[in-house]
Amino acid sequence: MIPQTHLKVLRKLYERLKDSDVNWVITGSLGFALQGVPVEPHDIDIQTDKEGAYEIEHLFSEFVVRPVKFRESERIRSHFGALMIDGIKVEIMGDIQKKVNDEWEPPVDINRYKRFVQIEGMKIPVLDLEYEYQAYLKLGRVEKAKMLKKFLDKKTASSDS
Repeated sequence: MIPQTHLKVLRKLYERLKDSDVNWVITGSLGFALQGVPVEPHDIDIQTDKEGAYEIEHLFSEFVVRPVKFRESERIRSHFGALMIDGIKVEIMGDIQKKVNDEWEPPVDINRYKRFVQIEGMKIPVLDLEYEYQAYLKLGRVEKAKMLKKFLDKKTASSDS
């Protein structure tokens, strides 16, 4: 169940991004919830490329709480920033790279894993759950990975019957 507050913010994002050149997807807990995973989203995560991250920052300049800039942690790096829209935090991640076996993978090509979900008249781009599962495994976020795997297995089992 997606909270109305999140749907309102998602609509604001959608309205400004749908006619832009930004290549974007919703990821994280809201992306999961949009695809039927029983999770409660707390924030909204937008994944895009480097140019897209700065363009989103520009399009939503009145909401910026953390300007987009290149940031790197132990396992992940991207052009990262944050917005605050109607009390909901929106994280922007451009050209995400994951570190696997001490090597940075190339930035994710979101077009390869982009799927669309229809909700309240919007066509929202999300990342494929199988890809999300693999990504969480690589990042060592085992609990999230297990939760996604369980959902995917259940979904496969019900579509086979």
